[in-house]
Formats: sequence, structure tokens, C-alpha cells
Amino acid sequence: EGSLTTSITPPNTKLQERVRFHILSRRRIRIDISNMRIPPVAMALLAVAARGVLYRANSGACVAAFSTVPRSFTSATTSTTDGSKTLRRRRPLQSSDTLLAKVKDMQKQGLWSEETMLFSAVEEAAEATTTEDIVAFPQAGKRIEDVAPRMRFAPSPTGSLHVGGARTALYNWLVAKKGQLDFPDDDGAFVLRVEDTDLARSTKESEESVLNDLKWLGLTWDEGPDMPLAKYGPYRQSERNEIYAKLAEKLVDEGKAYPCFCTKEELEEMKAKQEAEGVPTRYDGTWRDADPELVKQKMAAGEEFTIRFKVPAGARVVIEDAVRGTVSWDAESTVGDFILLRSSGVPVYNFCVAVDDASMGITTVIRAEEHLTNTLRQCLILDALGAPRPRYAHCSLILGEDKQKLSKRHGATSCNQFSLDGFLPDAMINYL
Repeated sequence: EGSLTTSITPPNTKLQERVRFHILSRRRIRIDISNMRIPPVAMALLAVAARGVLYRANSGACVAAFSTVPRSFTSATTSTTDGSKTLRRRRPLQSSDTLLAKVKDMQKQGLWSEETMLFSAVEEAAEATTTEDIVAFPQAGKRIEDVAPRMRFAPSPTGSLHVGGARTALYNWLVAKKGQLDFPDDDGAFVLRVEDTDLARSTKESEESVLNDLKWLGLTWDEGPDMPLAKYGPYRQSERNEIYAKLAEKLVDEGKAYPCFCTKEELEEMKAKQEAEGVPTRYDGTWRDADPELVKQKMAAGEEFTIRFKVPAGARVVIEDAVRGTVSWDAESTVGDFILLRSSGVPVYNFCVAVDDASMGITTVIRAEEHLTNTLRQCLILDALGAPRPRYAHCSLILGEDKQKLSKRHGATSCNQFSLDGFLPDAMINYL
């Protein structure tokens, strides 16, 4: 899934273990070169040619193979209309420092050997690709109105699909499909993303149940967890930890986040004191401006810490909600410095959502009004990353006859139960 390995039987088994390169592509490719003895120079020429063939065969996918120049997308900064800096994708300039050039250079230096020469370049390329692979934001610098809608439905696999979730999925699906008609050559899509950061409650069975319910309703997706090689995958948050860690480190390096060593007992004491004083409970910033040397000592001692977002002083977040109009928050007094990564290294929900929406190029977020309060934290994170905000539309909840949130006491609430009761999917869609 995302990697391509050549299976070669050379005279030296070490070579077989070290011939490996990665490919970013929408297709699966397997190359087997069996029982072949290939001269080193011929192998180098073959490698260079194969890289070009694979590149063309995969519609411009970037192949990092047999070259000292990383072929993956790298990042560059660009200025948006408001003057902020964002990340965009660009391809590195072509270079003559290919494997063949390296072969000739090492031959001149007398460093040639069949075992070490050929594959040192491969290892360098792999290392360069890993260290320089920066997360890109597809909608950076673009006007949302000028691009095809990329909509997402992001269920948590902790149970069956609720009818409220089904309505949210339907709204997103309809907007995405209309966008695909209006922008037939653009990147519009209905994206299914599984938000399984709740490790204690998330199950594979629940995920399968939700996917089956969506299929029953006819709400098929263009990108999702069953398409691991799709353009912006993977589509399970549990498989994207490397992306979250990388961006959290970026925020720390830029002074927009910081490590916090407060213990659970200290945080509970802080909360109790604030409640006794009658003030809103939030983190008081104990480690916000801590001495860097003290932080280093704590880390060297192996003490546990979380990564907290540094809410800018006087920050105010304003959005134009498509349903509710102008909504604003005083960020500093509302949330305080909130956690991005737990002490276990697991990212929190709002950090994952903000990063995923930006890196998957989501243009509009349609969801239930109970998520409105999450928008504040997500917008702060997006602004700090230099990522564009999507448009938001927070819809009212589905209520029972007693005007309370629909729950099991009102009868069937899951799509699966309606299916078992004999309702037709078209009837469900029509009613929703």
C-alpha cells in the first residue's frame, strides 16, 4: 500500500534486502526480476529508465527511485490574498546528479563495488524523501468559490450509523455530486474519513457497519478507507499519526505550541481552584513561557508531557456560517491553551480534524450544530498552520416529537434498524 518493492535474486543476498523504493501512486505495481545477473552499469541504466516509465505510467505520480534527487513533492511557501504564508506543492528542479552520474563519479574515485555502490544512492533517496516530505494543503491560495466542492463525511466507528449522521452524509454527498457536474474536470469528491482516535470505543465492526449503512442508502464515496492509494489517503485517522506528529513539531518549532509537564493531580487542583473562585475553568499557562533549559531537563529525565497549542493573546475567531450567519468567539477567554498531543503521543480530536480537512483539500464542512464549539479550536489550528479554512455549515439536530435530541427512547435511530424493519433506502433518503 503505497510502496513498491523489487524482488531480485542476485549473487549477494544483502542486495536483495536493500533494493527498495517508494512510489506515490493510485495504482498497485509489482516488478519481479527473477534469476537475473545484471551488470552494475546496466542496472543503473535500467533503474533510471524504469523511473521514467513508472512516472509516465502513473499519470504524474512521483517516484523516488534510484536517484540521489528526491522525486516526491516538496513544499514551498506562497502568499495568499491576506498576506499570510501557506504551503503549496512544487516539484524539485531537475538535476543531473542521477544514479548513473554517481556511478561514474565513484568509479573515478575508485570507490566502486557491486554491493555498496549501486544501492547507496537508493538509501540516500529514501532518507531524503522521508525527511523532506512536507504536508501540503491543496486549497492554499485558492478561492473556495472557484474550485469543485470537496465534501467529507467523518463518522466515528463507535456504533451504527445514526439517522442524524445519515442526513449529514446526504447533504455532503449532494453538494459533492452537484460540484462534480459543475466542475467535471476538477478535483471534486465526496470523501469518507474514519475518525477513530477514540481508541477505547472504536471498533472494526462498527466501521464496517457504518460503511454498509452508507452503501445501503446509496451514498457511495469517491475517496475513503477502502482506497488506501487514493490521492489524499490514508483515510483513517489512526493511520495518519505521522502527519499529526510532524505538524505538531512544526508548531512547536515556530513557537505556536509548547510541551506541558503538568501532572493530572496539578490540573485537577487548578480546576478546583478556578471553580471555587467562580471563574471559567481552563489551563492557566503554567508551562506556556517556561525556561527552555528547564524544559530540556524535564525531557532528558523522561518525564511525560503533552503538547499544548499557544492561543495568541487577544485572539478572536469569526466565521460566516452558511446556516447561522456570523459567529464569533473570544478565543483567549473561551478555551485557553488546549492540548494537541496527549502524553501518550495520541493526537486529540480537534487537531486531527483541522489537519485532515486542510491536507485533504476539504472546501466545505457540513455537520451538526453540536460541533459548532469545535470550530473555534479548529480555526485556531488552521490559522497557525497557514492552512486555508473551509466554509462551515452547522445544521440543526434531528429531534423527537418531544423536541429532545433523537435517541433510542423515541424508537429506531440507526439506519440498520430501519433496514431490518423493512424500510426502503429510497424512502429513508426521501424523508431525510
